Amino acid sequence: MLLVIDVGNTNIVYGLFDGMKLVHQFRVETSRGSTADEYAVVVHQLLAMRSVPRTAVTAAIVASVVPAVTEPMLHLVRTGFGFEAELVGPGIKTGMPILIDNPREVGADRIVNAIAAYARYRTGLIVVDFGTATTFDCVSPKGEYLGGVIAPGINISADALFARAARLPRVEIAKPPRALGKNTQHSMQSGIVYGYVGLVDGLVDRLVDELGYTQCPVVATGGLARLIAPLSRTIRDVDDELTLTGLRILHERQL
Repeated sequence: MLLVIDVGNTNIVYGLFDGMKLVHQFRVETSRGSTADEYAVVVHQLLAMRSVPRTAVTAAIVASVVPAVTEPMLHLVRTGFGFEAELVGPGIKTGMPILIDNPREVGADRIVNAIAAYARYRTGLIVVDFGTATTFDCVSPKGEYLGGVIAPGINISADALFARAARLPRVEIAKPPRALGKNTQHSMQSGIVYGYVGLVDGLVDRLVDELGYTQCPVVATGGLARLIAPLSRTIRDVDDELTLTGLRILHERQL
């Protein structure tokens, strides 16, 4: 089995692939203060919970946007499974030209998402990843990574509102009954959710206009993709496993 590890600012997602099939997936909170041994305990407990012996894991690949957690993840694989994990970063064979000013600046997760989406659609496209930040990544019809947009995530935006507006309560981030709120809770939910839908559709419209593609699939992934996507007129598809699939593809390209 292949262990894929996606280290994000909010969560770490572990996936286990048996060939091309994702057979298990685990999501835990990212803890910058945890040691490699603590992460190892969690991973082995998760595997035991699914009756997966550690000897069944024969390879691993890591994508991390949290430098403080990168080395603990590599150490976890090294000591817990007895081999070195591949790390998404400079020097790895992506099979995708990175056409931005400084390729080293782009987050590993963004490249992985672009690789997975292009492998699926084989055309120019946009990936929208709803994470701690919401990222928009553009790929050319030739499979080149062109760059994109980074916007504050919906949770960050909502937290700023809750923190700075003294008289406004903290509300669940959920679709309200209608855009026109009849109470404070629904008014805030409308502004957060429908306002964010407007941000997404507005940015996608601008990107498509600049790219000039007649057909441009927009695929969404990330924690809140299934909340925003049904309300968006530009998002075509949601793929919850996009990043994990991209890590599997990237691992195969190193063989």
